[in-house]
Amino acid sequence: MKATLLIELLTEELPPKSLARLGLSFREQMQKALAEAGFIDAANVGRWFATPRRLALQFDDCLESQPDRVIEKKGPAVASGVGADGTPTKALEGFMRSAGVEFGQLEKLNDGKAEYFVARLKKSGGRLDEYLSAMVEAALKKLPVAKLMRWGAGEAQFVRPVHGLIMLHGPRIVGGTVLGLPSRNVTRGHRFMSIGVIEIPSAADYEAVLEKQGHVIASFGRRRAMIVEQLDRAAGTLTWLKDEALVDEVTALVEFPAVYEANFEPEFLAVPQECLILTMKANQKYFPLMDGAGQDAKLTHRFLVVSNMKVADPVHIVTGNARVVRPRLADAKFFFETDKKTPLSARIGKLSRVVYHNKLGSQGERVDRLVKLAAAIAQRLGADAMQAERAALLAKADLVSDMVGEFPELQGIMGRYYALADGEPAVVADAIQSHYQPRFNGDALPQGPVACAVALADKLDALIGFFGIGQIPTGDKDPFGLRRAALGVLRILMETPLPLALPDLIDEAAAGFAPELFSGNWRVASAVPQGDTALHNFFKERLRHMLRDAGHDHKAVDAVLALDPARIDQVPARLAAVKAFAALPEAEALAAANKRIVNILKKSGSDADATVDATLLQEDAEQALFAAVTAAAPRIEAQLAAEDYAGALKALAGLRGAVDAFFDGVMVMAEDAAIRANRLALLSRLAGLMNRVADISRLSS
Repeated sequence: MKATLLIELLTEELPPKSLARLGLSFREQMQKALAEAGFIDAANVGRWFATPRRLALQFDDCLESQPDRVIEKKGPAVASGVGADGTPTKALEGFMRSAGVEFGQLEKLNDGKAEYFVARLKKSGGRLDEYLSAMVEAALKKLPVAKLMRWGAGEAQFVRPVHGLIMLHGPRIVGGTVLGLPSRNVTRGHRFMSIGVIEIPSAADYEAVLEKQGHVIASFGRRRAMIVEQLDRAAGTLTWLKDEALVDEVTALVEFPAVYEANFEPEFLAVPQECLILTMKANQKYFPLMDGAGQDAKLTHRFLVVSNMKVADPVHIVTGNARVVRPRLADAKFFFETDKKTPLSARIGKLSRVVYHNKLGSQGERVDRLVKLAAAIAQRLGADAMQAERAALLAKADLVSDMVGEFPELQGIMGRYYALADGEPAVVADAIQSHYQPRFNGDALPQGPVACAVALADKLDALIGFFGIGQIPTGDKDPFGLRRAALGVLRILMETPLPLALPDLIDEAAAGFAPELFSGNWRVASAVPQGDTALHNFFKERLRHMLRDAGHDHKAVDAVLALDPARIDQVPARLAAVKAFAALPEAEALAAANKRIVNILKKSGSDADATVDATLLQEDAEQALFAAVTAAAPRIEAQLAAEDYAGALKALAGLRGAVDAFFDGVMVMAEDAAIRANRLALLSRLAGLMNRVADISRLSS
């Protein structure tokens, strides 16, 4: 018989930031277990429910008993299972005993590698009651829970104490015990609005009964949609500050959402709005109301509260929340006014007492490096080096302010406000805020050469330092955010764009550290070939992933990065040129020819700098190729100098006929050593011309 299966755990308040993940994982584990056991179809994904005090699942069309099954049990290979006299060996006898079969019941199968014995056993389907408790227990152990709790006198463990268990198949209670609790058909609803103990008459009725009698919206997704709809409606002509993570968290905190508007005194708007917004969001889970949208949006003195109760007169809820937020805003105002009394420049000395890393010194020592590095980068960009120095000098000073001490998320942001209050130039203040950018994927980039110089200095100094002490990210571990820092450097160079060579920047940053820092861990780019440094390879792999994630063809990406381009800002143009070249009819043949040339030169070990002696060119095809290469070279060089990569590759396409004729009519590895060397020199010159934009041999299929 098929019916809806319901499983519910009634708990104490679950961690709100991980509630949705717990619900999804619980559904995934149970769906897999039920499908493998044959109780549901593999395509039956079921439904999951999650509220602050419960995790629940529903699977329609769940069988009460498994279908009868044939279990295939693999035994020894035929060669080792039967002796020379044709009787079973001890290994095969042991297998037959464990499987409960006779020799005549065994079958033989061949998997392509060897022939082996197999026993096929018929097994009658078991009832759901025999399996469900163990499945639920196993699924709960696989949930993404960082820390388990114990409660009462029992030994059961879960992320929070569990006080109730429902396992229903249709109207029938499925017998069993999970975490020491017997299965029943009763639950509890909303802490304040429920009728009390709620009986679930049938598994399919769960969601409707819980809502009607318990005032609980069990579905996380439906509850979230209700909150968003109510926020939209309550905002009216204003805009509520969109924060997907906060919406998820609030959804996990309420069982029956109702949105109300409250406000605070307008005098608090004199405090930077970022402070007030963070206070309301982080501490109180409120949604600030903004006048306008985007970067021009201004905070109003009104905000929205997502309450866990729907009442006819919400005056007490509204006034209560307004009363609660007022001290928080007063603290923010106090921090701001107090911090402004001490200029940022007067805070710099305190940074020498703040440890950056025990092997890399203090924040004060780091600031000294940033000042020099930011100025050097600004000079390369033709920007005001003194402004870059000033911004770098003040960039970390807000770390020792009261506001940032309370709200670390405001570092940089408060530095800008305090710099403006101190009378610093706007360029310097903006660079202080934006030197942390981009903070995450898709974040805005710093604007202007001074801001870019300080941002690059900050990220490069971190990368050099931590690579220098051997703290290189491995697997999922990246405690110092070095992947984010590397992507930030690459995005700034590429998207701004900036005409800077990455190896030069690495060398410039490394010069700020003591040489002994790098011994045994990595090597500075100028000391060895570019591709041999750990940091260079790290940048290269980040760039490869970034370009592929952006949708670029992986062959084109590999072709461009094979040349280790120093100028990251040129990479997009090179990729576009390779894409255009790949669409030409000559591309495949030239790519294949280039691959052949590279292999020939590699095997021969020829001198890449050897010159071609025109007097040794005997065959018409090699003379024609030499003439074509000689004629095309100046034009291609001029196009490369002008960064016209598409034009350079298009010019290369014109060489296809001469290249094809050469390989059709000329034997490169001639017996005469001088002729052979001359032909290799011609191919080396051709390869050098063909692979200036990208290694086009990588385009060959």
